[in-house]
Amino acid sequence: MLIRRDRGMLAVAVMLDVAFHGGRTATVSAAEIADRLGLARRGMEPLLQALSRTGLLESVRGPRGGYRLGRPRRDIKLSDVVAVAVSVPEGEPETPDGPSGRLQERVVDTLWEELETAARERLAALTLDDLLRRAAAAGLRRPTTEPITFAI
Repeated sequence: MLIRRDRGMLAVAVMLDVAFHGGRTATVSAAEIADRLGLARRGMEPLLQALSRTGLLESVRGPRGGYRLGRPRRDIKLSDVVAVAVSVPEGEPETPDGPSGRLQERVVDTLWEELETAARERLAALTLDDLLRRAAAAGLRRPTTEPITFAI
């Protein structure tokens, strides 16, 4: 998990973006998310689909479609988000992602397991709601949706 943190961090960033800009009621398009994160939409699609399959996001089709949170933000633990992001797709073999050898196996791998356990525990203690509170404390304000007017 720590070695493959880029995908886990991307998943957290995507979920936070959806929570910040849409929540459970408004949808956020993949293009908007990609724009704000400075990424290519095409590269994010598999992650968005994985988050949708697990129920963390809800995919909405149509002209005003996009993504919204699949459950209340207080119920979405960051450990769940990262677990989806770093999981190996079914049918694909798990490939070793680092060096090998006796020192690696007996010392470094053991250390990494300890660090991953600590990281998992910390991520399990945090929710999207906690991150939104951090955003507010940092001075970021969630966008307000403007009411639709039909004045001619």
